[in-house]
Amino acid sequence: MKIALVQFAPGGDTERTRRKVEQHVRAARSRGAGLVCLPELGCHPWFLAERDPDPAPHAVSPGGDLEGWARALARDAGVALVLPFCERSLQGVYHNSALIVEPDGSVAGRYRKVHLPDIPGWPERRVFAPGDLGFPVFRVGDLTLGVQLGWDHFFPEGFRCLALAGAHVVFVPTAAAYATRERWLAMGVSHAIANGIYVVRVNRVGSEAGLDFYGHSFVVRPDGDLVAEPMPLGEGVFLAELDVGAVEEARRTWPFLRDRRPRQYAAIAGVPWPETAEGLPEGAPADPPAGGSP
Repeated sequence: MKIALVQFAPGGDTERTRRKVEQHVRAARSRGAGLVCLPELGCHPWFLAERDPDPAPHAVSPGGDLEGWARALARDAGVALVLPFCERSLQGVYHNSALIVEPDGSVAGRYRKVHLPDIPGWPERRVFAPGDLGFPVFRVGDLTLGVQLGWDHFFPEGFRCLALAGAHVVFVPTAAAYATRERWLAMGVSHAIANGIYVVRVNRVGSEAGLDFYGHSFVVRPDGDLVAEPMPLGEGVFLAELDVGAVEEARRTWPFLRDRRPRQYAAIAGVPWPETAEGLPEGAPADPPAGGSP
């Protein structure tokens, strides 16, 4: 499947921002893209950098106006969308989320950001509730995808959960500023190699509330190589062809998923694990005996 990364600067005018998104999506479709991904909170201004950030004026509920617009756009353009947005799940409860819409306009589902930073310009832990939907995967055509948002990118567990659930690609919509390009790229390469997956990072651009978002969107192949050089600073569309066969090839060549030893990792989740295979939880893989084959 050919995908498109839309690197752009959302503004404070909702209608103008949506028109800009529509133009980029239709341009991507005209160039053969079957799926389009936008940056983190891609249809909203970066209100988190305000003195007292209030999500309420920006938040939308499931089934609301934003979802209706996204479904109509996906259906009319004939593309799938990964659309990050500020979600109101309950009155007074907000999430940093992403909506996945299929080309026929139906909603495949949503992901809610699990890892929330609390640093200047990104005080998300004080604004959003942590994600409560786990790490779901979604099937779009022949592609199985997952989503990680912003700060999630620096935690390997979400990527591993998505890979084990069958993801071929993980989309990472971000809103990063300052001199952090190499850090984001290094983590993307690491996730791709360790899990044998494509990693697609889509970053904002533009200056908002004293922050300079720098773009640098990229696609990493399952073998850790870049599909092409990252995008420069500025608005634009990055096109990339994703080959599901490359995931199979990478995992055969570098069988890291096969060589995992889950019993030895139980402490990561704070779970006491029995010493013998007889006491394993249902469905848990046992480690091979010493000297045995994987």
